[in-house]
Amino acid sequence: MNRREFLGAAAVASLAAQQGGEWGGPVVDIHLHPRRTAGDSFLHVEGCGATRAVLLTNLRDADKAKGEIALRPDRFIWFAATDPSQPGNFEALQKALDDGARGIGEMKNHTTADAKDMRRVYDMCAERKVPVLIHFQETSKFTGEEGWNTGFSNFDKVLKAHKKTTFIGHANFFWAAISTDLARESEYPAGPVKPGGVTDKWLSEYPNLWGDLSANSGNNALSRDPEFARSFLKRHQNKLMFGSDCSCRDGKGTGSGALLPRLKNKCVGRDTLGLLKELTTPDVFRKITWTNAVNLLKI
Repeated sequence: MNRREFLGAAAVASLAAQQGGEWGGPVVDIHLHPRRTAGDSFLHVEGCGATRAVLLTNLRDADKAKGEIALRPDRFIWFAATDPSQPGNFEALQKALDDGARGIGEMKNHTTADAKDMRRVYDMCAERKVPVLIHFQETSKFTGEEGWNTGFSNFDKVLKAHKKTTFIGHANFFWAAISTDLARESEYPAGPVKPGGVTDKWLSEYPNLWGDLSANSGNNALSRDPEFARSFLKRHQNKLMFGSDCSCRDGKGTGSGALLPRLKNKCVGRDTLGLLKELTTPDVFRKITWTNAVNLLKI
């Protein structure tokens, strides 16, 4: 082990010791958005018991992410995102990777997931060897919040065509599709999962598809049918990652804008960590909350 490796291992061990009391070890939150001012993101990380976080950053907020990283470079890395169909934006994503972004995402655009401009991004990610995190949502009760990267039901064609690209799936339609009785208009389906949904199937069949368990959607996928969730988490333990995507200010629920009634006034990330703790063994919990992200993102 050289000096750099030794210092890196020591830093990780120190962070693990700091966080070991609550979750038994370090935690990576792979889905946190930059907050208003530098330091605010750290309040959420500390509050929910995480150790490190990935700041999913629209390029208009790049300065916010860089400010947070400058304060605590051992706690944050960032992904970059923008609409690739707009002039100059594809080149801006390339530059963001040159400037230190560790992946592309959260891609959340009013387009189809197999659109020409999106495929161009997928090819870039394969070439750069970085993942792309995509928000899949067909519908919403809120105006303007529907139709993000539509067409997930046919996304296996993209997975086949872009085998060298690592995709991280996220959001309403991605997690609703763990069940075969999928209704396009249902953002957060309730009740038992009917096995055989495409998300479950494709996580098994395609090495290049991973899952981001953040937000109300990921939490709902775990809580709606605990018996199914236990087997799902065990089955895909090497390809799932914890994320919060939470709007609360402090990692404890203050100012939470959670859409699920059961998460009212709660931190979505903290609640999801509790579900993962309940539904998995310690080894699987560690993979989903730390090891998988560390290995994929080369933290």
